[in-house]
Amino acid sequence: MQARFAPVRDCFHDLFAVGRETGAGLSIWYDGEPVVDLIGGPGWRPDTLVNVYSVGKPVAALCLLMLVDRGRVGLDDAVAAHWPGFRTPATVRQVLSHTAGLPAFPVPRPAEAIADWELLCADLAAADPEWEPGSVAGEHAWTYGHLVGELVRRVDGRSVGRFLAEEIAGPWRLDLGFGLGEADQRRCADLSYGDQNWPTRMLGEPGSLRARALGNPAGGLGLAVLNSPLWRGAEVPAVNLHATASGLARLYAGLLADGTLDGVRLFSADLVAEATRVQYDGPDLVLDRRAYWTLGMQWEPDGSWGMGGIGGSSAWADPERGYTFAYATARLAEHDRVDELVEALHSCL
Repeated sequence: MQARFAPVRDCFHDLFAVGRETGAGLSIWYDGEPVVDLIGGPGWRPDTLVNVYSVGKPVAALCLLMLVDRGRVGLDDAVAAHWPGFRTPATVRQVLSHTAGLPAFPVPRPAEAIADWELLCADLAAADPEWEPGSVAGEHAWTYGHLVGELVRRVDGRSVGRFLAEEIAGPWRLDLGFGLGEADQRRCADLSYGDQNWPTRMLGEPGSLRARALGNPAGGLGLAVLNSPLWRGAEVPAVNLHATASGLARLYAGLLADGTLDGVRLFSADLVAEATRVQYDGPDLVLDRRAYWTLGMQWEPDGSWGMGGIGGSSAWADPERGYTFAYATARLAEHDRVDELVEALHSCL
């Protein structure tokens, strides 16, 4: 690690020293080169995978955007043009930007349904939208990955997990994936709560749109499900990407370099520009605040784009400052850890 980034290392170590962190990885690229790569916690190795929740949404989106880049699907195509029987009159662009009107699965389902891709997609296809598509946003907390992933499957024939592995993770050497096999499951860190009230706090008011979006199927905030082979082996692309911080930082380094990493071009510069442009600026009915949605990411007023996950993991690119940042944690808590690491990083730049 370059000496100039010592304050970042010290901040990372302090999180463990005071008990705010129990297992995590941190990876930062600056000016096109990896400059920080840290892991901490009992049993953690450089190849330890961790569930990073919504940090996976842009990864799923990139699979569909690759098909857009190849001319296989259009951003302003109706979803139903590729997915017969899909009732909501939304476009591919509206799905990608969280404005499609389907932020929650419409039928209450038990935890076992997590592994039933066809059932959950059929629920979405038959659903009525909760608002006119394109009129407002609401983070499609769980549904996003099924909407995007089923479009990938309908257009390409492969599941989004297999598409990711073969078309993106393989060529760019990214250690991340959806729907893990047994060998990769053995590399996973078990998640734990920073405090026992975390799941209740994250769900919000019972019956609210947020609670419906995050609480169905059951179990998505429960450790017994999250640390199980059911969860790790299923494809729930909105929320169950398992990744290393270094894999995520590499991905954003490729996007920051206009779609090329280590000489391997996966995306056109035009596609990256469109994917990282603000498509929606306004209230988000699930987040209950103003949001800037690109095609799969959140844009921030400082010009950065990426995604944080419930629980504290996060990954993004900051074009103005020239870095990519990824934090993958197994301790489900708030984002204050990332805030402090970023403050330390900015002090080094």
